[in-house]
Amino acid sequence: MTMPEWIKVCSLEDVGDGQLLGRDCGEKKILVANIGGKIHATDRICTHADADLANGITSPEGVRCPLHLSVFDMESGAPQNPPAEAPLRVYNVKIDDGQIYVEA
Repeated sequence: MTMPEWIKVCSLEDVGDGQLLGRDCGEKKILVANIGGKIHATDRICTHADADLANGITSPEGVRCPLHLSVFDMESGAPQNPPAEAPLRVYNVKIDDGQIYVEA
């Protein structure tokens, strides 16, 4: 059984409540979102039209794509409205000593 690989993405200070942060971690394009004080991590590129979700808007429902306004639930990655139909990949998150890590 292989141990999970945790990638340091950013500092907790880098993403305040209601903020989004995009990071490239090797081949992965990660979106970190702070919604209501809870940290989430998903793929950063919209599954509908390759828009960068780091340029989107947070709401209690999730993250709204800046291009065609689909909202993605950050717990499940599921789109809440069209035109997006495919979910985002969701990553496990851990916070250790003020740093945010995602499980790759």
